[in-house]
Amino acid sequence: MELNVLSNSPPQVDPKELEQAFSLFNQASAQLTDAYQELQQQVERLTGDLAVANGELRRQLLEKEALSQRLGHLLAAMPAGVVVLDQRGVVIEANPAAKALLGPRLMNGAWAEISAAALVQTGLPQEWELAPAGTPETRRVGINSSPLDAAGGQVLLIHDMTEAYAMRREMQRHQRLSAMGEMAAGLAHQLRTPLATALLYAANLNKPNLAEADRLRFADKVLARLRYLEHLIQDMLSFVKGESGGQEAVKVSSLLADLQQVIEPQMAQRGLAFSVEDGSRDAAVLGSRKALTGALLNLLENAMQACPQGGSVCLRAALGEDGLVALAVADSGVGIDATVQERLFEPFYTTRSDGTGLGLAIVRGVAEAHRGSIKVRSVPGEGSEFCLRLPAIMANP
Repeated sequence: MELNVLSNSPPQVDPKELEQAFSLFNQASAQLTDAYQELQQQVERLTGDLAVANGELRRQLLEKEALSQRLGHLLAAMPAGVVVLDQRGVVIEANPAAKALLGPRLMNGAWAEISAAALVQTGLPQEWELAPAGTPETRRVGINSSPLDAAGGQVLLIHDMTEAYAMRREMQRHQRLSAMGEMAAGLAHQLRTPLATALLYAANLNKPNLAEADRLRFADKVLARLRYLEHLIQDMLSFVKGESGGQEAVKVSSLLADLQQVIEPQMAQRGLAFSVEDGSRDAAVLGSRKALTGALLNLLENAMQACPQGGSVCLRAALGEDGLVALAVADSGVGIDATVQERLFEPFYTTRSDGTGLGLAIVRGVAEAHRGSIKVRSVPGEGSEFCLRLPAIMANP
């Protein structure tokens, strides 16, 4: 029985091992306490950093909200229209000015369809005529586009240029009236001489003993002087009017073909080599075919008269990278002195005894009426080139 009691008793624990176990437990407990305290400190630091970050984000959010409100008020108050397009060309934003011009159904519409229905192209690449929704009045607007993002969105800025355009037209009218006043004295002199000559010839017709041949000769001279006066008055009216006379798309290649058909026989009759170079690349200009044809014929006739027999005249057109069509008439004639070049486009200034002095002034008026310009480049003894530059539009083939 004693042996059984001894075999069931618990094993004896070594006090040193127990003490060592308690020491290890105390060490682990101290490490856990330190780790917890360090973790608690990190949590406190992170909580503080998060509070600071949240405060900064809240401040930035308030600033962005205020900025958004200011931008919204600014867009609403802008007199110019602002239209925002996504990458598909669909209107996703528009300010009140844009809606007033293009209608309230502007939102979510395809810009290509909206512009095709509401806008009519003028002679300038970025200027259009627009009839605002609900009004019969036509406005003139300028449209500039800027990329919105890399995805392909765009921002369109629509300026109402109606008043500026009206002021520009009024200024041109005043300039023409001023030019008319300046040329009144010259006109009186221009009319007096041929009129006096016609009266002198007409007076001879009353002589009773005048031979029939002389009577016919004097009658022809009277008619010639009267036709000259009529031509002079027509030129003066064309110069004073200074308008394009129409708004049609005039294809440059077609214009060159018409001019070639008219002037080539006259060039051949004078013994001049005539050539046409068409680099217009299917471009057109907006305006009056009649006015443009008349201006270029004037330049061609001047070139023809400046060239001796055996000379050459070239009519060429080129479309520049600036969106302008250059229509040039170049000749191998006698050239023009620099002092004369400065006054070529003045009314009634001419170097020919039979000239009215209004031809080149009319050409300049036609150029300005088509929102273009004209320049001359000439070297005495080497020839001249007159270049008419006009805004281009691309014509349909």
